[in-house]
Amino acid sequence: MTERKKLILAKPAQADTEQTGSPYRKPPVRGSGTAPRKRMTAAEATQAREEAAARERAAPRRDEQAPRREPRQAPGQDRGAYRGEGRDEPRRDPRQAPQGDRRPSSRREQDPRGTQDRARSADRSDYQDQRPEQAPRRDHRRADGHSAPRQPQAPVEPREDDGRLRLSKLMSEKGLASRREADEWIEQGWVSVDGEVVSELGTRVFPHQVITIDSLARTQQAQRVTVLIHKPIGYVSGQAEDGYEPAVALIRPENRWHEDKLPVQLTRGHLKNLAPAGRLDIDSTGLLVLTQDGRIAKQLIGEDSGIEKEYLVRVVYEASPEAENVSAVVPPEAIEQLKFGLELDGRQLKPAQVSWQNEQQLRFVLREGRKRQIRRMCELVGLKVVGLKRVRMGRITLGKLPLGQWRFLRPDERF
Repeated sequence: MTERKKLILAKPAQADTEQTGSPYRKPPVRGSGTAPRKRMTAAEATQAREEAAARERAAPRRDEQAPRREPRQAPGQDRGAYRGEGRDEPRRDPRQAPQGDRRPSSRREQDPRGTQDRARSADRSDYQDQRPEQAPRRDHRRADGHSAPRQPQAPVEPREDDGRLRLSKLMSEKGLASRREADEWIEQGWVSVDGEVVSELGTRVFPHQVITIDSLARTQQAQRVTVLIHKPIGYVSGQAEDGYEPAVALIRPENRWHEDKLPVQLTRGHLKNLAPAGRLDIDSTGLLVLTQDGRIAKQLIGEDSGIEKEYLVRVVYEASPEAENVSAVVPPEAIEQLKFGLELDGRQLKPAQVSWQNEQQLRFVLREGRKRQIRRMCELVGLKVVGLKRVRMGRITLGKLPLGQWRFLRPDERF
């Protein structure tokens, strides 16, 4: 065997570096010398491609060359034993035909290209016929904790809309009761449809059917009270929050207005389920309605409510905060924008009535109630609210009701 020569690339001595005056540079890897390769011109590249094509045409085809030589084997050793398999019997291909019908080891020497595909197809079909029948594939997703594959279900027939509505919803739309009251009356058996008592929640009826309410339900509804409060600043309308007391804490016998002549005595039952219908924020004052009657709550704060709410709003113009006559410095365009044209939370506001009550106070009449709506409207036009008081809801006015006191809504009063 030829002895290999070991090539050692050593860094030149320090003296050589000092003599030449330049640092040592490693020669490029691409060639034995240090000079760069010469690039071929376009004409030389074209000539080289033509010469390579001529050599390829002159070379003999691979099929015409000598047959492939088998690897040298030891005596008595077959190909299977050479690969580390059993030595007693030769290795058999599972796709191979039975023992009496062996095929040559090289198809390229026996069959032309056209017959090879047919032979392969036949071998594949024979192999598939010899394979034993397998059990159907099992689903292992159950062992992994996943759900089993969905079984085909029968198509669900769409339910035809026959025009029926839930009984409680129909009663609310007709103004007979609120949805909660209707559910309570249905459970008590106080509601009849076409003369038949309905006691199951979720019952659907046609709009033209006759609904009858038992007198016991009417009596209970008449016992529900509505309270009007002149809410002071510092009280919240609903549940207590951030250490502030709710307005319902003011409903005590000693805080009842002395001019309230309604012959009803305050009881603990009157304070149960008493909810605000139209909130006032903690910095606002004026008329607050607390009611047990779902019909009144829907009338005041329902989605389709058109009840007017009137407010007196004291403002300061941010461009002239020292001006005493605010109405003189606020441009008329700002008031027109307050009437119509503003948006809150991406929604157009309904038209409002806005006018000057005096030099520092605006009068608002709204038909909707967004959260802190008036304060946010004024901020959009450069005004700052320093005082807000609600004086009317529908036909019910605050009137002479003193601050911090309350009275019952009379039966003859309607919003």
